[in-house]
Amino acid sequence: MPPKPEQPAPAAGSRPGPRRRDAAASRERLLMAAGELFGERGYDRTTARDIGERAGVDPSMIARYFGSKAELFIAVLRAESDTDTFADLFDDTRLAGLVERIDRQGPGPVTQVAVRPYADPAAQAAAAAELDRRIVAPLRDRFARTGDEPAALRAELLTAAFVGVALARRAGTLTHLSAATPDTLLPLLRHLLN
Repeated sequence: MPPKPEQPAPAAGSRPGPRRRDAAASRERLLMAAGELFGERGYDRTTARDIGERAGVDPSMIARYFGSKAELFIAVLRAESDTDTFADLFDDTRLAGLVERIDRQGPGPVTQVAVRPYADPAAQAAAAAELDRRIVAPLRDRFARTGDEPAALRAELLTAAFVGVALARRAGTLTHLSAATPDTLLPLLRHLLN
């Protein structure tokens, strides 16, 4: 069989041939970009176009890979929901981890839903369920075990207090709170939660 002739290199300025698509990589890039943007801007202020631009993927691929922006949001929440993110706020290690994470990344979609409901009912329900599963339920279970009633109300009250501190710290309006180091903040936060 005769050898194949070499293909000439494309001329300068000419368009390259079609690029091979990697569906798994595109899906992962969309998931990562959406997680970043939902954390930065919230669900309602993030558009499919924003997500596509950040991911370097055509925004129409959101519908192909996830079905809708709300379903992409739910996929982001599920991707984050490993057991390490569940937080009994009375566990010093987990409390410190949550404070450090919010200081580093800002309040994510699950934290934000406690104070700012989403316009999309599917996104609201998904974020609220994750907030309950990650923070409220461990507290509620702790209070129920110790007979501290009303367990559900106390769990939600402490969750609201923690989220309020985290959001206020991030906003920078309360200068002493924003400037406090975790070493200074954590004992005061523990005292507040008890």
